[in-house]
Amino acid sequence: MSAVGEARAPQGRPMSGQASSRRGLSLALAGVSKAFGATSVLRGFDLRIPAGQFVAVVGRSGGGKSTLLRLMTGLDRPSGGRVEIDGRPVDGLDPAVRLLFQEARLVPWQTVVENVGIARGDGWRETALGALADVGLAGRGEDWPSVLSGGQRQRVALARALVSRPGILLLDEPFGALDALTRLEMHKLIEGLWRERGFTTVLITHDVAEAVALADRVIVLRQGAIALDIEIDLDRPRRELADPRAVDLQKRILDEV
Repeated sequence: MSAVGEARAPQGRPMSGQASSRRGLSLALAGVSKAFGATSVLRGFDLRIPAGQFVAVVGRSGGGKSTLLRLMTGLDRPSGGRVEIDGRPVDGLDPAVRLLFQEARLVPWQTVVENVGIARGDGWRETALGALADVGLAGRGEDWPSVLSGGQRQRVALARALVSRPGILLLDEPFGALDALTRLEMHKLIEGLWRERGFTTVLITHDVAEAVALADRVIVLRQGAIALDIEIDLDRPRRELADPRAVDLQKRILDEV
C-alpha cells in the first residue's frame, strides 16, 4: 500500500528575502522500499513534503517511523525507489539536513558553546553563541553539559542542529524524556524558530496531541504504509487543545494508529 499527500505551506512562514536563513527545502520519496534481510519495512512508499511544511509522523513501534527518518537523513539507502531533496537524489548525509534525537548526545568534556560549534570553522564561537541566544541560553556558553537540566541540554542540542541554518530539520521524538512543562516550553521554542526561519520539519512522535499542536500535517504510518495523511488546519499558536476541532482531529488520528 502506498499513498501520496501534499498540503499547503505553513502560515507565518517568512517571505523570500525576509529572513537571512536558508529557506526550507522540499523532500520527496518515490516508490521507496526498504528491507533488512528478509524483513520488508517499506514497500512502494510515496511521500511529498513541500518546502517549509511542518509534518508529524505518528504510529506504533515497529511501524517504520525510524526507518523512514534514516532514509530522509541519508543514513540509510533505500532498497528500491529514490529519496530527493529539492529534486536532487539523496546520496549519503546532506549538509542541508539536521537531526535532533530524544537524547541530547552532548560531548561531556566540551563546554556548551564548544558542543554547539563542534564543526568549528571561521567565526564558529560567535555563531555558536548566537545560536545559544536563539534557544534561550545566552550566557551559558562556558558551562559544562553536566550542570544543565534535561530541557537545557536539549536546547543545546537544538542550537547545534540549527547553527548551520539547515533547510530540513528532522526530530526523532526529541521531547519524549522531558517533563510536561519543559515539553510545552520546547514546543513553543521549536514552533517559533520554524515560523521565523521557514525550515522544513519532520517530527517523529508517539504523542498525538503533540502532533496536532505542532504540525501542519499529520501522517499515520502503519506497517510501513501511510494509513492517514491529514492537514491540521488550526490557527496558531495552538495552546488550547481542548478546542473541539483539535479533539476531533486527535480522535481521527488515534483511530488509525
